[in-house]
Amino acid sequence: MPRSPAPPSVLHTLPLGPLLERYAAGSALTCEPVGEGLLNRGYRLSTTRGRYFLKHHFDPETAAPAAIVRQHRATQHLADLGVPVAPPLAGRDGHTVAVVGGHAYALHPWIDGRHRHGGQLTPGQCGRLGALLGVVHASLERVMPARQPEAPAPPPSSPPPPSSPSSSARERPAPAHRHGPDRPPSAPGTESTEASRSPRAAESLGSESADPVATFALIEVLLDRVRRHRPADAFDALARHRLLERRELLERHARRRPPRGGSVGWVHGDFHPFNVLYRDDVPEVPVAILDWDRLGVQSRAEEAVRAAVIFFVRPVGTLDLARVRSYARAYRRSSGAGPAELAAAVHRVWWERLNDFWMLRWHYERGDTRADPQFPAASALVVWWTREYDAVCEAFAE
Repeated sequence: MPRSPAPPSVLHTLPLGPLLERYAAGSALTCEPVGEGLLNRGYRLSTTRGRYFLKHHFDPETAAPAAIVRQHRATQHLADLGVPVAPPLAGRDGHTVAVVGGHAYALHPWIDGRHRHGGQLTPGQCGRLGALLGVVHASLERVMPARQPEAPAPPPSSPPPPSSPSSSARERPAPAHRHGPDRPPSAPGTESTEASRSPRAAESLGSESADPVATFALIEVLLDRVRRHRPADAFDALARHRLLERRELLERHARRRPPRGGSVGWVHGDFHPFNVLYRDDVPEVPVAILDWDRLGVQSRAEEAVRAAVIFFVRPVGTLDLARVRSYARAYRRSSGAGPAELAAAVHRVWWERLNDFWMLRWHYERGDTRADPQFPAASALVVWWTREYDAVCEAFAE
């Protein structure tokens, strides 16, 4: 039975004809949006010559053609080293970025698979995940230039909670901190202008941690927004409870503000379940690491901690420390990071989370409720992590 053509709305809004002509990829048969993508948009595309993932780079922070080319070259070099990635296809002119109508696009091979949350991984798979991230960091050190001409996009401190895995998925939405009048600022203490310029120079610079004075002020602003929100609802009640609770925690732990961060290097920048793809016939290791839009220079150890916190958080807001331990041991072996480096990263990411309110800012400042479902677990995690601080450090560093 012949396949149905793509919906007219998609066919008419995307310049599929000119794009497919540039890639000699045949004629479009179907074109379906994949997720919603807060940074960029993706489409599952079937043509007379095969299946592809079409990526529309439109976010101003990550859509500069030079930045996209850098990502593309990085993934090609990583593929040459055997890292599971999905490098873009080159067009007839040899370029991997196609600019049509002022918009940048890239065409990737389609990879069948699904995403897995940490709770769906065996201890062995957790270890292989940690080892893989270590390989990514070590490989990026080999293939990336010593200097980075543009500042990297700040990393998200928490993407959406994984839902049940879906097959044939290529990219999923990942709420991320982005600067701008209509976006909440990045998570405090995750970005440094100086540190973004050169991995080697930045090794001694790191990044500043969040200032609790600024956080106290933000808490008051958000409490006022909660009070004025009408009609009041259950989310408002939970938000108020968590804001008051966080203020008390900060008052109690303000003296524990970490110093400027330590060693940095090239990182994926957005390593979480929706950007790691598994296939059922290859269950032990991921078949592809997706979405390199936030490739940049940051603390490698902090990326390892952030990723684990996202992969292994439970719905009730606790971490599966047994799985974290398997993951972290393998990461340390693979990356060469020492226990002290991981312990320092745990402290900085804990502090980052303690001072982070991006979900509430989305809700009350932007009227964007997409992150609301993850707020209960994320806000509970900060409280639990503070109480179980030593156990979390031990899981990452022992």
